[in-house]
Amino acid sequence: MAAKLAIQAVSKHYPGHGGGSVHALDGVSLGIGAGEFVSLLGPSGCGKSTLLYILAGFEAASAGRVILDGRPIAGPGADRGMVFQDYALFPWKTLLENVTFGLELKGLGRAERERIAREYIALVGLSGFEHRFPHQLSGGMRQRCALARSVANSPEVLLMDEPLAAIDALTRNQLQEEILKVCAAREGSARKTVVYVTHSIDEAVFLSDRIVVMTPRPGRILQVLSVPFDHPRTDATRLDPRFSALVAEIWQTLKVHMVQSTDNGRN
Repeated sequence: MAAKLAIQAVSKHYPGHGGGSVHALDGVSLGIGAGEFVSLLGPSGCGKSTLLYILAGFEAASAGRVILDGRPIAGPGADRGMVFQDYALFPWKTLLENVTFGLELKGLGRAERERIAREYIALVGLSGFEHRFPHQLSGGMRQRCALARSVANSPEVLLMDEPLAAIDALTRNQLQEEILKVCAAREGSARKTVVYVTHSIDEAVFLSDRIVVMTPRPGRILQVLSVPFDHPRTDATRLDPRFSALVAEIWQTLKVHMVQSTDNGRN
């Protein structure tokens, strides 16, 4: 079966100081199936977010290409939704208005877009806050709003760039469960295909079907690991001995390659 999203030999160079270039990604190839949750994991500067921005169409690859449902990605599109680390909410709009924004651009009538928005607002636990502005919400609530806004537009693929990095640990665990709930299959809609960037090994193991471990810059795929847990995932998942064993395995792999990268940089 063909992949929903096919990343084919993608490389990316940026102009550097003094006329040189920065090699961010090097020959990354990966197939992602429909309804699969895949996390990109690796040290800072390994090209995780760069790859996500290429998938979003915000940046072009220097070499290679990305195929979505058989069509090359040439720019941003409604078939992909993006959730950023900094929420990217409109401060002058209420929570409800933020969630309905994309639906309004689609041309839906007011009653229909508010019905859809309220459904997703309820799904992320924000019912009763529809008329609050972003500055009246906590960080976790703002991120829930950003998630509801992206999913309400029914994108084919959801792209998430470290959305919980600025959230406290207790809220982060709760929001991880919210993300899985929002992305799960429901009546009338299939499970979302998700590409998720994170620095957190624990987070990647909790959320993902597969984890793509990337090398220090230039970013290459070091290892692709399947996660052995069924859904739904709960606090009991985190207590499973296989959970801590997989976290330790990934950490040791990353540690070895970060040390090797540091040593190579000294030579």
